[in-house]
Amino acid sequence: MSKLWKLSALEMAEHVRTGQTSSRELLEAHLERIDEVNPHLNAVVRRLDEQALAAADAADVAVAAGGQLGPLHGVPCTVKENIDVAGTPTTQAVTALAEAIAPIDAPTTARMRAAGAIPFARTNLPDFGLRVHTDSQLHGLTRNPWNPDVTAGGSSGGEASAIASGMSPIGLGNDIGGSLRNPAHCCGIASLKPTVGVIPMATSVPPEDNMIAAQLMVVEGPMARTVADVRVGLDVLAGPDIRDPRTVPAILTDAADGERLRIAVLADPPGGSTDAGIAGAIVGVADRLADAGHEVVEVTPPDYELAIDIWCRLLMADLRAQADLLAMVMGDGGRQVVANLDARVADTDFPLMLTLHAERNQVMRSWSAFFADHPVLLCPTWAHRAFRHDEDLDPDNFDHILETMRPVVIANLLGSPAAITPAGVVDGLPVGAQVMGDRFTDLRCLTVAAEIESLVGTVTPIDPIT
Repeated sequence: MSKLWKLSALEMAEHVRTGQTSSRELLEAHLERIDEVNPHLNAVVRRLDEQALAAADAADVAVAAGGQLGPLHGVPCTVKENIDVAGTPTTQAVTALAEAIAPIDAPTTARMRAAGAIPFARTNLPDFGLRVHTDSQLHGLTRNPWNPDVTAGGSSGGEASAIASGMSPIGLGNDIGGSLRNPAHCCGIASLKPTVGVIPMATSVPPEDNMIAAQLMVVEGPMARTVADVRVGLDVLAGPDIRDPRTVPAILTDAADGERLRIAVLADPPGGSTDAGIAGAIVGVADRLADAGHEVVEVTPPDYELAIDIWCRLLMADLRAQADLLAMVMGDGGRQVVANLDARVADTDFPLMLTLHAERNQVMRSWSAFFADHPVLLCPTWAHRAFRHDEDLDPDNFDHILETMRPVVIANLLGSPAAITPAGVVDGLPVGAQVMGDRFTDLRCLTVAAEIESLVGTVTPIDPIT
């Protein structure tokens, strides 16, 4: 039973469906794994043992009855603690919301349950998800299973650390500045930032309505160790929901079976330096895709640095509008990171904001034209490897943090999809390959990511290094 946690989510579902194991055995194996490794990692911050065990027993009864089963029937899953799970607090990792009990599930949580998955634990994030490093006022520091001295990424760092170390096979996170992808890079797992409007997100814990930058850019999505698991997560989660008026009944574009694509490669993105090992890993992946028959071309997309600048200004406009509230409830770390960003972003008064949205539309048009000629862009997830804890707090080092994360924010600004899968391991730390495409090409991004995975391999689960 101790090795059940090493299976993929789809393998676990197949084991339950065919009677090779029970859902209770799967859940107990993961609870034992949490007991074993979470005291060191601090990725799981709340366990739901009693209700999860009851759900697992009900799942086993359903298998015995021979009824129709969902694609994740009987599989344990984790949920980041800023996504509602009915009867538990949506804390946003701050003390002020420690008892903010959600009366109903978020749409994504509800859809995971409807697919047969069993939410059994909540995972850590930084205060309000506003760092790319996971250390919270409420729950403390989450460690990276690859190296306890470097970040697990953020803001879905608890999810990534738990999944990479075998505490969970699949989970839910969210992303406005790489938060599904930063920790995937740092911890060596797969994830998808979907097109805005494909997967719903909503909360019953105030504030229920996002400000404009979040409405345009924030998404929820799946995280797992394999691209196939991420893909089934997308299948489960996608579709309109009345609680999120942004959602649409999208028809997602995929690659045809065996289709050879024109793939743009950007190993060293504009706007800063790129670690030579990371750039080399991306070039290595590109070479393998070329050997597989794809047309691979080195090219720089348009308006790259402008897009990064617009993302910063849009996000900062939201944060400045909420400055008093955030100052009251965030811990010292979160306040410092917001201050670091505020010091670097130009004024965002109302007339400038109107111009900014016109600039965003211009960038979206230029990138849509780029994707018409190059359906897929392969690039790093981060330009540098996982940094040491709290380096994002140092005002003198914050330019390096922005330089590090610059490849991820483009997809947020565009509202477009980006899939992550490991490109390998460099000097003991995983490196994420990012596969980007135009809006509503989520499936094609995942198909290319799956091909990369088949060429490079997976690198998790791992036993944490202590």
